[in-house]
Amino acid sequence: MRTRSTLLRAVAGLGVGALAVTPAVVAGPSYAASHPAVAHADPPADPGDYYAGTDGLSGAALKAKLHEIISKQTVLSYDGVWDALKDTDQDPANSSNVIEIYSGRSTPKTNNGGDPDNWNREHVWAKSHGGFDTVPGPGTDVHHLRPEDVSVNADRGNLDFDNGGSAVDQCADCFSDADSWEPRDAVKGDVARMIFYMAVRYEGDDAFANLEVNDRVGNGTAPNIGTLSTLKAWSQQDPPDAFEQRRNEVIFTTWQHNRNPFVDHPEWVASIF
Repeated sequence: MRTRSTLLRAVAGLGVGALAVTPAVVAGPSYAASHPAVAHADPPADPGDYYAGTDGLSGAALKAKLHEIISKQTVLSYDGVWDALKDTDQDPANSSNVIEIYSGRSTPKTNNGGDPDNWNREHVWAKSHGGFDTVPGPGTDVHHLRPEDVSVNADRGNLDFDNGGSAVDQCADCFSDADSWEPRDAVKGDVARMIFYMAVRYEGDDAFANLEVNDRVGNGTAPNIGTLSTLKAWSQQDPPDAFEQRRNEVIFTTWQHNRNPFVDHPEWVASIF
């Protein structure tokens, strides 16, 4: 595993602060900086009988049942993702803004022309890993699409996930190297649970590649993302918080009408993966 200095790890562990950016891009402070004590909460109770039929299941049987459940969804267009993200990722402290996933900054939802020009739609499961691009389905699934600064999104590219590397410009507490990306501590679990959702939802019985998590980096255009061991550790390190739980609920009730089961039941990560 790659390492970095003790000082950088100490700074990353704080989960606060962001590099300065121009006022034209950011209308408020970093959400991570202004909300340093967002509590991690126990997952809410199951929404009715949404997970009916999962009692007593584990491993491959649980994965198959969850795939059946969460595959029943409303599929958005790629243009429709703009409106969804402005709702799902709204800044709790400023309803005119969204929170960028990696940088943690609060940034305006729109410019004067309507759509934003300061952030774009980050595919957390990089769209080249499986070649689904922006096709409705995996390419427009809001459970893994998040707002992010345009330049930071470009810096992440299609890198796999792992620990280590050098600090990233405009993304305090993010690190990258030639083959991996490490997000800030406050969203490491969010990233992991989005990846696990994609591996269950797009299991391969649709018109898309079978997405799978593996324990390596450098996956290129293969329908795989790693590293599994790191993502599992991140999910434990950073359990679901109120922002992530609200996001899951809004996607369910307003947009896609399906849920990320690993937000509701983070213990299912160990059972399946």
